[in-house]
Amino acid sequence: MSDAVKTYGWEAQPRDPSVILRGRKNVKDPKPQTVVSIKLPDSILAASVLKFAERELSTPTFNHSMRVFHYGQAIHTQQFPEWNFTDETYLLACLLHDIGTTDKNISATRMSFEYYGGILALDLLSKELHAPIEQAESVAEAVFRHQDIGETGKITTIGQLLQLATIFDNMGGHEDLIHQDTIKDVTGRYPRNKWSSCFAATIQKENGLKPWAHTTALGEDDFPNGVQNNKLMQPYD
Repeated sequence: MSDAVKTYGWEAQPRDPSVILRGRKNVKDPKPQTVVSIKLPDSILAASVLKFAERELSTPTFNHSMRVFHYGQAIHTQQFPEWNFTDETYLLACLLHDIGTTDKNISATRMSFEYYGGILALDLLSKELHAPIEQAESVAEAVFRHQDIGETGKITTIGQLLQLATIFDNMGGHEDLIHQDTIKDVTGRYPRNKWSSCFAATIQKENGLKPWAHTTALGEDDFPNGVQNNKLMQPYD
């Protein structure tokens, strides 16, 4: 296996979370993990993408992206420490996974937001910021597939972690992977600002503009309703 496959999170994982969890709620009982205990990558590339995300994303979407980073780190370090990738690569995927949902980008194309967002991420990283192509493509792959939920086949390590963390923040899925005190600390640093209503409205907006959108595969009513009625995160909205 090449170094790039491990470094940038390309190793294949089962797409079905129940397989990686071996049919259990978690691999280990989660422990509290604070935002300050996780050091943000401080490379020039990471700083550039962080600045880009702060400029391009709304505050609720930026905060969601940072929560996804911290929830993903908690899942990685406590549940799947054997998974290989750089923290920088995962941060880039988190910061860019919803770039296709901005008002500007969602109306700029007929493509589903994940696919257009993946193209934007690939262009930004490879053409403008000159990231290694293996890293840029890993991030783009994860963005393309972060809503590709299913029970068959495989997905990259970065893609699986991004799915787990986004489902956790958006719908309260797999709630036993992360300690309640971690949620309190992360939402204290990156408030939800009524994220459940905000993202449900984004889903409905895209489905209205693009009735063929990939988001409809998650349920035209079930998905936005599940986001809107995220009971795990209700106390923090």
